Amino acid sequence: MEEEYIRVINITVIGVISWGLIFILVRRIFSNYSFDFSTRIVSTLHATVAVVLATLTIQDWSCPVYPIASTSSLQQMETMAFSLSYMIYDLICSHFDQVLSIDNAVHHSVCILGFVAGLCYRKCASEMVAAIWITEISSPVLHLREILKEIGYRDTDLNLAADVCFATIFSLARMVGGPYLVYVTMAADNPILIKAMALGLQLVSAFWFYKILKMMRYKIMRRSMPNTKSD
Repeated sequence: MEEEYIRVINITVIGVISWGLIFILVRRIFSNYSFDFSTRIVSTLHATVAVVLATLTIQDWSCPVYPIASTSSLQQMETMAFSLSYMIYDLICSHFDQVLSIDNAVHHSVCILGFVAGLCYRKCASEMVAAIWITEISSPVLHLREILKEIGYRDTDLNLAADVCFATIFSLARMVGGPYLVYVTMAADNPILIKAMALGLQLVSAFWFYKILKMMRYKIMRRSMPNTKSD
């Protein structure tokens, strides 16, 4: 067990450093673009790999969250450590941006606390890996929306298609899969802190869902109005 914790710590520390180096490299390659542009590319890379790793840990496709409230496997702990390293890096990186997003900082803090709690308890990894899948599945399209705007595709059909795709994936994952995962986590014999983290993450998701609905309503209304000036 001690060797497993050492491996998790190594993955986390090396991961934080690696994400920082990847960001520096991306920033140099895309130096003509904004700070946010580079962070979104790194975030897309993490989300893609995290979803693949989370998918590979599924033991029973008839019930992806199985086994519930069980002892974490090494593969599940490695997957959590991988995403934990990214969350720590991104929380640090966000302080170097010109605008600090409070809701994003809260989300990252909740995730970091949840990962640390899950790794320390060495329990409920099935639920936590499922949470990684649910929260990250929509991230690539989320970042694609903003990347398209920066490279000159703002207010185009392509950008609107990315908006609709993101809103759909986010809504299905966070507002359908999310509540089910919260129910499973709350009903199982999980530590109270893990249950609190699950509920907190779902509340954050609900807040973002509200903002996405407002965004899509604004986008659709603006597209339906002729001669609307872009912002």
